[in-house]
Amino acid sequence: MAKVNIKPLSVNECWQGRRFKTEKYKSYELECIYLLPNNIDITNKLNIEFGMSSKLSDIDNPLKPFLDILQKKYGINDRNITELTVKKTVVTKGNEYIFFFFY
Repeated sequence: MAKVNIKPLSVNECWQGRRFKTEKYKSYELECIYLLPNNIDITNKLNIEFGMSSKLSDIDNPLKPFLDILQKKYGINDRNITELTVKKTVVTKGNEYIFFFFY
């Protein structure tokens, strides 16, 4: 275990200027919202597994966009999530997925 006594930096503090959604992200967002189930039990603990076809993919790259999509679909705010478990599983191309549940 290690503890670093420093205030965590938010994503919003990492870049200057405005960021805009790409057309690819807008399409992805709409498709995810459509594919997500309508009724789920929401708590403040969340488990996410990303099935990715590239071993080189960073585990955190899809995290913020997916959290933002969950917020949009379910009307939650990710600042209320107090526990988050994230897993990356390498899969064959064409078999990518996102598995998640609140607990």
